[in-house]
Formats: sequence, C-alpha cells, structure tokens
Amino acid sequence: MTRPILAEDHIHPAIRQAISERNADIVREVQGANAGNDVVVVGMALNPFPKKARKALDAISAPYKYLEYGSYLSQWRRRNALKMWTGWQTFPMVFVKGTLVGGAGELQRLIDSGEFARMIASGAGAANDKA
Repeated sequence: MTRPILAEDHIHPAIRQAISERNADIVREVQGANAGNDVVVVGMALNPFPKKARKALDAISAPYKYLEYGSYLSQWRRRNALKMWTGWQTFPMVFVKGTLVGGAGELQRLIDSGEFARMIASGAGAANDKA
C-alpha cells in the first residue's frame, strides 16, 4: 500500500524546514512511546473511542501506554501532525509493536480473531507502561 505524499522536490526550499519542524515534537513523542511499549493508544479527551480501545485492552489484561492530546477543540493542530504522519484520520490511533493497526474497532477485531495475541507474542517484547 502506498499513499500519495508530496515529493520534497515539489516543496519550495524556503519552507522545507518549517514543514519538517511543525509539531514534530508530538510525532517524536509517539515514536518514543512505540519504541518502549508493545501497545500504544493515542487518544483525545471526550472522544469515546479511545476509552473503548483501552477497555478492550483492559478486558484481556494487555498492558499499554496511553497518550492523550487535548479534546475536540484543543490541540487539534498538534494532532494533525499525527494524522499526516500516519495517514489515519481518527482517534484513537492504536499501535502494536510499532505498527499502526487502526482504531478501537480494528483493535477489537484483532483481539477477537486472535491476531492481537499473535502480534504481541512475535518478536522481542518491550517494557510496557500502562498509564
């Protein structure tokens, strides 16, 4: 699967640095959480779907790291950086072993099918921090 991304040679040199630095801290924070945790849930306040994802993980006693960025009206510009980075337009964003698996519905389907357990069991595990 490839998704269209504007080629760097189609971005004027005068704005390349501004684009690369805009809200890069939030992306680095999520990347860091992925490096240190098998499961990361990225959400926002007042949205019921991050809570559903966390409840699904709690139901199977799966440890996870939860990162929350604002609510519907706050921090939306920062959250846009995550949407552009992942290509996923809604919250939560659920990562398993550093791989974006989707949102709450996709996570539940992985759990129900047994794929989630297989993903967790494969490879070296990271230290988990359930927040």
